[in-house]
Amino acid sequence: MTAADREGDASLRPALAGDGGQWAERGGSGIDRRAGSGGSGIDRRALVDRHAVELTGIVPESPLSVGNGEFCYTVDVTGLQTFPGSYPLSNPGGTGAPGTLLGTQAQWGWHSVPGGRAYDLAETRRAYPTPRGPVEYVDMRGALSGVAEAPESPAEAWLRSNPHRLDLGRIGLVWSTRSTGRAGTRAPEPTELTGPHQRLDLWTGTIDSRFRLAGTPVRVGTACHPERDLLAVRVESALLAEGLAVRIAFPYGSQEWSNAADWSRPSAHSSTLRPTPDGALLRRTLDDTAYSVAVGLPDGARILHIGAHEFLVTAGSPVLELVVAFTPGAGPAAVTALPSYAEVVAASGRHWAGFWGSGGAVELADSRDQRAIELERRVVLSQYLTAVHCAGSLPPQETGLMVNSWRGRFHLEMHWWHGAHFPLWGRPHLLERSLGWYAGILPQARETARRQGCAGARWPKQVGPDGRESPSPIGPFLLWQQPHPIFLAELVHRSSAEPETVLRRYADIVFESAAFMADHPVRSDRGYQLGPPLVPAQESYAELRHQLSNPTFELAYWSWGLRTAQRWRERLGLAPEPSWERVAAGLVRPYVRDGVYTAVDVPPYTVRDDHPSMLYALGLVPPTGLVDPEIMRATLHGVLADWDWASTWGWDCPAIAMTATRLGEPRTAVDALLMPVPKNGHLPNGHNRQTAALPVYLPGNGGLLAAVALMARGADADAGRPTPGFPDDGQWTVRHEGLHPMP
Repeated sequence: MTAADREGDASLRPALAGDGGQWAERGGSGIDRRAGSGGSGIDRRALVDRHAVELTGIVPESPLSVGNGEFCYTVDVTGLQTFPGSYPLSNPGGTGAPGTLLGTQAQWGWHSVPGGRAYDLAETRRAYPTPRGPVEYVDMRGALSGVAEAPESPAEAWLRSNPHRLDLGRIGLVWSTRSTGRAGTRAPEPTELTGPHQRLDLWTGTIDSRFRLAGTPVRVGTACHPERDLLAVRVESALLAEGLAVRIAFPYGSQEWSNAADWSRPSAHSSTLRPTPDGALLRRTLDDTAYSVAVGLPDGARILHIGAHEFLVTAGSPVLELVVAFTPGAGPAAVTALPSYAEVVAASGRHWAGFWGSGGAVELADSRDQRAIELERRVVLSQYLTAVHCAGSLPPQETGLMVNSWRGRFHLEMHWWHGAHFPLWGRPHLLERSLGWYAGILPQARETARRQGCAGARWPKQVGPDGRESPSPIGPFLLWQQPHPIFLAELVHRSSAEPETVLRRYADIVFESAAFMADHPVRSDRGYQLGPPLVPAQESYAELRHQLSNPTFELAYWSWGLRTAQRWRERLGLAPEPSWERVAAGLVRPYVRDGVYTAVDVPPYTVRDDHPSMLYALGLVPPTGLVDPEIMRATLHGVLADWDWASTWGWDCPAIAMTATRLGEPRTAVDALLMPVPKNGHLPNGHNRQTAALPVYLPGNGGLLAAVALMARGADADAGRPTPGFPDDGQWTVRHEGLHPMP
């Protein structure tokens, strides 16, 4: 079968077809030849405005957020956090009360519950046989799920749960009953809400919510300051003179898997109020964690301390403009002058107009394929969501700054999926905010490598801001996060206006990553091999970690990463490292069985669920001498024929689309990107829901943007090719500008 035959193979399409649910340099025109020959640029305001999110009721899985990468506030249909129980959050395996999707989180907001004693990661290490002799790995005798070797130890439990990300507070509407100096409250019932209409204006980053409460109109405006952890709210209603008020409440930190708020321990923390000229300063203390909340109030408004951790804001007029600023620590810096509501809205508008007016844009609305407008919606909303949730000073957790997953701890193997798209879309500075974090944990990463008998730095998997690994039967054995800092730094270098500065800034991260990658493989009679032990990106083999070796994806990624690090040495005028080239050229060839690549080179070779990671050896990973394109083509079509799609994850479909694009199969790429499988949908708010335990999944949004950048702009080898990932069949009109090519 020729490539042309494969492109026209109708048997693939029914199984894959979905029904959709400073200006940068101009990119290629895609299939719309007009845009590449003097046509006008994309009308970015129109592109963004047609995908503004509008809701006319409570959509439990799809709340809206405002944020800036460092801070995020998620609201219900009232524009506040009035009905947290209507947006439930699953808490798998937990013993506490169910949580809510309506979180308030900041990058600095972390907490640790005091342990019974000082737990040490050494308590969780176990020696594994390796080709270089016994090596100690952080492990876990308990299991993540299923049958455990033994119950989770106290050390494992504490080290996996601390530090955890905090829900900083809840701000919502309440009915108040006031007497002299005191007030009681009652939360409104959802049945009291009628006629809601809510709009997230993407161009300004603001939310306008209109509804009736007990039959009376209410309007709420919600905005986040682009440079401060500061929320601004405007409530307008005659009800403000009749008992409607705003309640601010604070929880304790939670060690539960997903619930960041524990409301059951009021005696474990403290909340105090001190009046200020413009309102009040609320100070919070949770064990060793402290933060301040400055509340700015208009004339006539009052704030009362009505419970241990509850504060009531009442208005003196039908309009209440409230500004709430969150600050780490309890010092006087929290009392810095607060802007007005109008100033915050104006700043948000300038910021988001600048965001949408710079970097990349892709327009698909003139396409004839019925899926195009849904894909365009996903692309626009994913840009907003990743800017809010993934563009902060720490690598993001999978659920961003909306809710917790894995107790808020972030997964470094996901960092590529969260952030690689930023430089591809001409916004490298948004990735650089978190990329520099690796330099701060170099000492820990070097110590991990040293303990395993290797040079360089071995990056952890599941961590908090301190960079400490979490006990796990999977995370410490993963390898595919190791080349990520090299790839991410390379993308920043390629898209930056100051590439020489980028080289110097990230050289240590790149070189320390490569030093471990060159030292870790062990020479065998077939070449330099990876493992055992290891767990590949396809984590289905975790129980076999003591015997696994040479996963196809990791071998290719290892080769590409080492050679890219070598190019960084050349760019900086440094002599090449002979071992880097020796290992890159001498790696074991990926295993081929029945004409296709296997996931690993030992039994069971390929388990047909979870990530089909062998495909990503040519897709996410640029071409290397290790991978034969025709064998990969056969592997791709074998996966498409019989994989367990319900077990895949939100970034798998974008990753498959990248593989198809690299292989020159644009129809397969589009069909894969829009595959109608359970974890490839995007909610009205644009989030990529996976399960009740992962109600949002930012790697799916970031993966979509990376795939579309490759499909529209192409890679270096695609110079001159219009939109290599979209078929030239008259069904797709693709305009793009400001995108950068993939390596």
